[in-house]
Order: sequence, then C-alpha cells, then structure tokens
Amino acid sequence: MANQSKTRTPSDKASVNDNADMDQDMAPVGEQIRDLRKAKGMTITELAERIGRSVGYVSQIERNISPVAIDRLKGFAEALGVQITWFFQGGAAGPEHERELVVRRGDRRKLTFTGSGLQEELLSPNLSGHFEMIMTDYAPHATTGDELYGRPCQEAALVLEGRLEIWIEDRHFMLEAGDCMTFDGEIPHKSGNPDSTSAKVVWVMSPPTY
Repeated sequence: MANQSKTRTPSDKASVNDNADMDQDMAPVGEQIRDLRKAKGMTITELAERIGRSVGYVSQIERNISPVAIDRLKGFAEALGVQITWFFQGGAAGPEHERELVVRRGDRRKLTFTGSGLQEELLSPNLSGHFEMIMTDYAPHATTGDELYGRPCQEAALVLEGRLEIWIEDRHFMLEAGDCMTFDGEIPHKSGNPDSTSAKVVWVMSPPTY
C-alpha cells in the first residue's frame, strides 16, 4: 500500500507491532472512521485527543496502514458517538471503481440497536456527501425511544412497507406504505412502528449527521 514507508513515531510503531496478528480484513474500518469524523465536523487532532492517541496513529488507522484492536475501536466508537456494531456489521467493500458511487444490496453497512427492534443499513456509499440515505427496519412495535430528540439536519422519510408513526413535538402523524414526509430534524421528534408486523423506511438526511 502507498505511503507504508512513512516515518512513524515510537508509539505508533508499538501500536502496529501490538496488532500485527490482527486480520487484515479489518482495514476498511479506517475508511469508516474517517468518514464519520468528517461527517461530524471533527478534526483529526480532536479525534486523537478524545481517544488519547497521537495524530500520526489516527492518520495511519484512517488510511488503513495500521489495523485497530477491538479495545481501541471501542474508543473510536465512543469518541465518534456510534455503537461499535457499526464497524463490525459492514458488508463487502465491493469493486474499487464502484466504492464511491454504488452500494450493492449485499454490501450495505448495518447497525443494530440492541434491544430496540431497530436495524439500520447505510444506503449511501459514504458519509462525506451532502446527504445520506439510511434504511431502517422496525420490528413490530419498535420505536426510537420514549424521548423526543433532534439533530441538525433536514430529514425525509419514505415508508416502503408497513406503517410508521412520527411525533414532531405535539403533532402526531401516521404514514402508510408509499407515503413520504419531510421535516426539520432539529425539531424534537421520534418515530415508531404501531403494528404487529414489521415496517421498513428509507430516511434521507442532509447534511449527514449519523
């Protein structure tokens, strides 16, 4: 890989040696860390400070020069505000010439929210563009939680299967399959599946805030 001969600090060399037996298939994790960091408007220096490592170490991880051990991946997940399952349930990377443009069905990155009945799949090839697409599977009666929440983006929802309830402050909406809704994500809201059958919804968020 290019740039592997770049000079490393002693601490970075130690981290590489410590992880020498890690599966090289973990390399794409670095790309996910980089995309999440950029999507959250965080500098590489800020991320390094949050995980207590050097900028050089984070740079090597993001460029897939060095693998990252499980315990350190937990630190990245906490610093970036995601669950560690984000990194471990990704699909195949796909052909190199497609990676920035196409997401094949079997290549989607998946995130399961333990115990909530929600599973999300990233439909966008990365989190570096002006918007992101997420497909959420709601198990029967699953919700995003009891509390209303907001995030700094515009959101749109298209119900593919089942029904979706959305609460936006004190307003309540019921969407059927084929219905679409757009709203300001900063306004406190929550969503859920009111039925005993599953629901599937595609969300679009701009800018990416996942």
